[in-house]
Amino acid sequence: MRTSIATVSLSGSLTEKLTAAARAGFDGVEIFENDLLASPLTPEEIRGLCADLGLRIDLYQPLRDLEAVPEDVFARNLRRAEHKFRVAQRLGADTVLVCSSVSPDAVDDDALAARQLRQLAERAADFGIRIAYEALAWGRYVNTYDHAWRIVEAADHPALGTCLDSFHILSRSRAPKDLEGIADIPGDKVFYLQLADAPLLAMDVLQWSRHYRCFPGQGDLDVAGLLRQVLRTGYAGPLSLEVFNDVFRQAEAGPTAVDALRSLLVLQETVGEGELPPAAAPTGIAFAELVTPDVEPAAALLTALGFTRTGRHRGKPVDLWEQGAARVLLNTGPGARRDGTVLAAVGLEPPDPAAAARRAEALLAPVLPRRRSTGDVLLDAVAAPDGTELFFCATDRPPLPSWTTDFAPTAEQAEENARILGFDHLALSQPWHQFDEAALFHRGVLGLDALQSVDVADPYGLLRSRAFTSSEGAVRIALAVGPAPGDEHARAQHIALATDDIVAAARRFRAAGGHVLPMPANYYDDLAARFEFAPGELETYQELDILYDHDSHGAFRHCYTHTLGRVFFELTQRVSGYRGYGAQNAPVRLTAQHGLGAAPRTAIG
Repeated sequence: MRTSIATVSLSGSLTEKLTAAARAGFDGVEIFENDLLASPLTPEEIRGLCADLGLRIDLYQPLRDLEAVPEDVFARNLRRAEHKFRVAQRLGADTVLVCSSVSPDAVDDDALAARQLRQLAERAADFGIRIAYEALAWGRYVNTYDHAWRIVEAADHPALGTCLDSFHILSRSRAPKDLEGIADIPGDKVFYLQLADAPLLAMDVLQWSRHYRCFPGQGDLDVAGLLRQVLRTGYAGPLSLEVFNDVFRQAEAGPTAVDALRSLLVLQETVGEGELPPAAAPTGIAFAELVTPDVEPAAALLTALGFTRTGRHRGKPVDLWEQGAARVLLNTGPGARRDGTVLAAVGLEPPDPAAAARRAEALLAPVLPRRRSTGDVLLDAVAAPDGTELFFCATDRPPLPSWTTDFAPTAEQAEENARILGFDHLALSQPWHQFDEAALFHRGVLGLDALQSVDVADPYGLLRSRAFTSSEGAVRIALAVGPAPGDEHARAQHIALATDDIVAAARRFRAAGGHVLPMPANYYDDLAARFEFAPGELETYQELDILYDHDSHGAFRHCYTHTLGRVFFELTQRVSGYRGYGAQNAPVRLTAQHGLGAAPRTAIG
């Protein structure tokens, strides 16, 4: 299907917005009136620019407060509308959006509204223009799609149809049965479709609309369910995004446009209209790669955690450290950052690495070039929105080539009775303006399931976090964004390691010279009030700075190392199917980290 985006969804000048939309791959645009008014280009020049960029101008919007008003007011409205029709004609747009009235002059009279909209359509037809009538969710009298359609049907003019807007519909009616009436509208009378998602928020719908819309798949509304109903009408127009969002309007237009188009590609796949390579969630984490300017502190931390250096890359300054099924690469190459150790890359184990790479590329993920030596295993890699490199690979799965063959074994062998079993989860803090983009990326590109967002109290604000997991929980990635835009130091990352005996793992870590993040006595006093423990159990947790949580499925015990650069480790033990990440304990952990002079705002856990 054709794709389009409203210029209000992107930041910058009109020229910058149009260029970003074209480069991302959109077929068309909606020209928002304010963008036109602020542009130094004439409508004809804008039309020419769009033609040069390969964009069609699908809609000019909006006309407001026109219908169901006294005749003298309507006469003035018609004069105003005729001017807009001339502008649309100069732009080369054949459809103009008319929003249901919020004017205090409007009256509750559907017959009057239909008669005046018919007059408006007659004038529009003289200019070769169609009118798409849209019900605003906060319209004075017309605020639902079915009410708007009844008026359009009564007006009965070929140049008058309806515009369906997912936000205006779903912000008022989220039950599936409320959407069924859409399919009864003739497809040729659905002149336009605007799509937007949003998180579920308890607030005034106008403020919700103006500040918190997001692209489909990034919020909580059933945009896919609505689209299915619209397609049942026979609608053949573009899928267009109209997103009002404070963050998007401050972010760079280019990446936002790419994120926007990705959302439409995933949405089309969801409703059975896309042709993407199929999604297949990774079945495990092959490795986590740390890049560090100083190998000794990182090696000492891994050693204390029980890891053994088992391999050296045959052509690069990269060491392989292993314990159980957890593999950490320690890279001291020229890419090492001055701000210390960072989690720069993650190896994922999809069922078919080549197919996973094809899907990522089809969904506009940047493909990363890789410096290879003769004999190196060919690994496809893409960049996540935060810049983390994601490798699609296989570990000892013949006939697929194993990435581990790039490493020459060292004399050291991994401990057979390892306390660490593997990775529990990875937690990555996102740039403040890319959280929603990252959420869609992990769901759409990687095929992971999204859990509900949670807010965690940080000493300096609120931390928004959301976890993504494979169906069996073999891969868990938690994303977070904190309250400090542009603060690189706040963007810490952490690697959670799974063990079946956290007490033994914590004791061994301490005995090997490791330092566990200290927890306050008040925390353990509160645990005693909230939970019942076996004799001596709570005292052991306090001695070893182990935190505790419980949900309806089981228990969670975890503790943390100090932060090295931007990375710290977490030891975790899940008991009886615990499904969370210890979010209840995050405020205590964050405060403890701040107290040590670090301010890492990472995800739940």
